[in-house]
Amino acid sequence: MQRNFFITFEGGEGAGKTSVLKAIGERLKEGHIDALLTREPGGIEIAEKIRAVILDPVHTEMHERTEALLYAAARAQHFYEKVLPALEEGRHVLCDRFIDSSLAYQGYAREIGVDDVLAINEFAIGKRLPDVTIFFNITPEKGLARIHATRSDEMNRLDVEGLAFHQKVYEGYEEAMRRYPERFKVINADQPLEQVIEDVWGILNPIIG
Repeated sequence: MQRNFFITFEGGEGAGKTSVLKAIGERLKEGHIDALLTREPGGIEIAEKIRAVILDPVHTEMHERTEALLYAAARAQHFYEKVLPALEEGRHVLCDRFIDSSLAYQGYAREIGVDDVLAINEFAIGKRLPDVTIFFNITPEKGLARIHATRSDEMNRLDVEGLAFHQKVYEGYEEAMRRYPERFKVINADQPLEQVIEDVWGILNPIIG
């Protein structure tokens, strides 16, 4: 029986993944469950520096293939420096975004091609996919409304994309779920935060609780 798990949180902008991950982390800590919480792009110094380049709103000239490769580079460093060692130590790892974000944002929404983006990311992480992926399901309209209501002074390069782009991101996630139905768990993110936390905990507690 598998004893530790690699679990990722996925969803569009404003889905609430980060807030829920923080709350779940507190519950795991209270339960003395050894888990690493991290995020992408970022999580370590090199990847955080790449994150700053990718998300800087002044970088409007960034080509979509450059964007895809930067995400893959940040992912590789983060995975081998932080995620994989934790898994090999027997710890659970919960990550805010992973490979499915690249499939949805760059592969599908940027129209590079899901298969091509999958290939460069499989190279980056040695084909190690998550064990469980929780998808925070909310319409792009509602997710963006949250962003504009709560983070108007911290808008990044993806936040300011138009609604049509984010609708394609949503479709990209649907494509990822069709490809990997066995590991995706879908949560209704269009609920009060407390209920979303409970729904996520209801999935995770039988697995790692």
